[in-house]
Amino acid sequence: MVAYNFQSHLNTISGYEVLKNTGDLKLCWVGSARYTDPLDATSRKKFQALKELGELYVVGVSKDLIPRCFTEHATFYLLPQIPVHIIRYLELYYFVPILSLWLIFVKKVSIFIVQGPYEGVPVAVAKIIAGFFGRRVVVVVENHNDFEETLFMQRRILFSGVYRFLMRCAATFSFNQADMLRPVSNTTRQQVEAWCPGRPVFQFVAWTDMEVFLSVGRNRTDYTSKTVNYTGVLIPRKGVVNLINAFAVVLKDIPDAGLVIIGKEENREYTLKLKVRAVELGIAERVSFMPDMPQDELAQKMGEAAVFVLPSLSEALGRVVVEAMAAGTPAIGANVGGIPEMVKEGETGFLVEPEDENALAGKIKWFLMNPEKTRIMGRNSHIFAESFFSTKQFIDWHREMFACAKKILGHK
Repeated sequence: MVAYNFQSHLNTISGYEVLKNTGDLKLCWVGSARYTDPLDATSRKKFQALKELGELYVVGVSKDLIPRCFTEHATFYLLPQIPVHIIRYLELYYFVPILSLWLIFVKKVSIFIVQGPYEGVPVAVAKIIAGFFGRRVVVVVENHNDFEETLFMQRRILFSGVYRFLMRCAATFSFNQADMLRPVSNTTRQQVEAWCPGRPVFQFVAWTDMEVFLSVGRNRTDYTSKTVNYTGVLIPRKGVVNLINAFAVVLKDIPDAGLVIIGKEENREYTLKLKVRAVELGIAERVSFMPDMPQDELAQKMGEAAVFVLPSLSEALGRVVVEAMAAGTPAIGANVGGIPEMVKEGETGFLVEPEDENALAGKIKWFLMNPEKTRIMGRNSHIFAESFFSTKQFIDWHREMFACAKKILGHK
């Protein structure tokens, strides 16, 4: 699933020899991702796998107000998690340039992978300053979502025009300093290529602890469940209110059906709206809200459902879809972003247009009323998920990307 967009001279990288020798690199991931000390099982597996590529550093955010520094397969520098969104970015923009320069000059880090164009701003500043002193670094800008619109779909923003202007300035500055791009789907690739044409592009999915989901899917035999599952943060962009409305229609024909909604209450006002809506529709006793849970527990929950639903209004990829598929659960997804790259119509699930509640209700009923066809789609989904992502692929994708970075740096 790697996509290339090299200039012709980069296509002549001495292939295998360069790929073999990425282990001497010093790499730093920078973003607003949150980590615990010690790492959770999923993050531990990720960095344990990645450490074969070089010496790893991570600049991220703590789960609380306490800054942290520790080493577990990588050296982590975690900023305190300040509850106010804009202050978190100010914190990032103030401290990360200093920390990045220290990593460049003291720890000899030469490649920075930033989580998005906004997180890339402080690293871009450090890159410019380092360049004045003759130190060359490569900046890889990732894109995990629609960075232009996602924020405005998640919460109400005061002075949205000012926000948009500042966001455009930040993205422009970051992309101007980008050496390489790493989108996670076709749609996010199109977006970054429009902003930053002519750069090498490596397209591959984000890390997934797939094995816990695949193990559930391998052992799954029962497809008589009447449970519908949604997993993801509870924000307006995810379209969960449309799912609740559609589920009320389903209950008219299948009164013993159940809807399980699993996810963090990222937007409490919206979460309250969802719960109130279920009460208004008279279906609250058939709708369960559950908090975030460890991956092994989530895999079990997904493997107990007849169908997984992701009714988003916008979605870069929707990695949770392939996790559900790995657990042997077919999916209904909104026909947006990267979801159609995973949900193959009539094979691994169905696509519906965003906010089309009648179509969504009809597809949910189809799964609940056709357990044998659901079983076939569930097996197809599991097979697809096995081919979609593996730890070896994830490392190989990074190895190729860093081989390109070494060429840019002039390394042999």
